Amino acid sequence: MEADWEVHVIESPECNAFVLPGGKIFVFSGILPITESEDGLATVLAHEIAHQYARHTAEQISRQLLATVALVVASLFIDPSVLDLGRITGNLLLALPNSRDCESEADQLGLTFMAAACYDPRQAIGFWERMRAEEKVAPPQFLSTHPSSASRIDNIRKWLPDAIDKRNTTSCPDPLLTDSFFSRFGISG
Repeated sequence: MEADWEVHVIESPECNAFVLPGGKIFVFSGILPITESEDGLATVLAHEIAHQYARHTAEQISRQLLATVALVVASLFIDPSVLDLGRITGNLLLALPNSRDCESEADQLGLTFMAAACYDPRQAIGFWERMRAEEKVAPPQFLSTHPSSASRIDNIRKWLPDAIDKRNTTSCPDPLLTDSFFSRFGISG
């Protein structure tokens, strides 16, 4: 996929990252200690690249446009107070599950992308275990735009054999024989 990729770090304790159309990735510095290594950071960046690859932003805009048109048309015939209930119900039944599906798709594609780029996809499990430990309070999954860390770990375990196969067919060097970028700077990798 062609893009003018840029990665920007935002100094903030938030443990998050996001991508804007056109390949502009933003990583909050609070997530960097959780990545722990090059492979952990590859987990985050590959996930964001996968969102761009799958055109999730365009999907969301299209869905929001359709929902807005439907609400405008419905408002011609239905009391607005009833529409508020419909909007909440639609969010719980359609928008949030769809957002979680996009996140899961980005997790799966990201795992493949990081493997193809010679990063160790097994390290994605450790990253999500550290994210789960970092979470102070997580809403129930059905109220969240993202899958729970536990669900992500379970899914990654299912997808891992394919990602490992991808890495093995990409002529990647043995990770035990290569020096980590982090180790060159005295950071354990």
